[in-house]
Amino acid sequence: MKLPALSLAIVLLGGPVVALADRLEDAYQSLQEAVAKKDAVQVKKLAVELAPLIKAALAAPAPQSDEERAGWASRVEYAKSVGPYVEYALFATAVGAPPATMVDLISTLEQQNPKSKYLDGAYAPYFVALNQTGGAAKIPVIAEKALESFPDNVDLLSVMTDTSVSRKQNERALAYANRLTAALNKPKPEGTTDADWARKRSASLGRGYWIAGVIYGEKNDYNSADRNLRAALPLIQGNTAMMGPALFHLGVANYQLGKLLLNKARVLEAAKFSEQCAAIPGPYADQARHNALVMKSDAEKMR
Repeated sequence: MKLPALSLAIVLLGGPVVALADRLEDAYQSLQEAVAKKDAVQVKKLAVELAPLIKAALAAPAPQSDEERAGWASRVEYAKSVGPYVEYALFATAVGAPPATMVDLISTLEQQNPKSKYLDGAYAPYFVALNQTGGAAKIPVIAEKALESFPDNVDLLSVMTDTSVSRKQNERALAYANRLTAALNKPKPEGTTDADWARKRSASLGRGYWIAGVIYGEKNDYNSADRNLRAALPLIQGNTAMMGPALFHLGVANYQLGKLLLNKARVLEAAKFSEQCAAIPGPYADQARHNALVMKSDAEKMR
């Protein structure tokens, strides 16, 4: 079904514009059919073809006469409605597609509109697909750029936090970890089930707090270390690789704060954290055992 017919005079005056509208509608209908068939090749082809058609339709100048302007306004509104569907078509076809196809379609969507609302929920499966197709090295670059459009995206922030840690870029890791925990304490994203969000939030929040807490501990920012690591503890239970450093830095932080505030109970709590750390085999155990003895001795001298 074509757009409402225009008078002969308007067709004669605006033939190229009307032809463009017809091409736009034909391609749009073909795209809908390709989406229904899950024909990824056609979806990409038509999405690429539609992009310049939409741009040209939106850029067409408004005619002078009222009669012509009505047809122009109709074509502009139609083009505006097609744009979001093109983005949806790429996303919907990518979901559940083989990894290579997903990578191709989502990267096409990124190129067409890096701020598309559909990208916000696409990065987690997109990164999985990149890993499966040998594109893991591209992930940090993609994530860092995508954060310009989606600054609170948990999947992007998680990638950049872990990447910074692996590169020993502690200040960057701390900044990303703080952004990650802040994003996870906001309402869940649209389209995410409560169960999925709870699982993602628990795992990512524990890691974000833990990374921030350990780095704060290494920086001797004891208040910040204590706050973040206490928040991390219930979320990292059972993970000895994370519990060891967390308990070690909690011990040191609370010992220093307890001494500063002349708080015997806090120094004793620091000793308890250190003893718990000493019970976990690993690089922190011996030092934590020694720390616990010093902390208990100092506590006995306090009122």
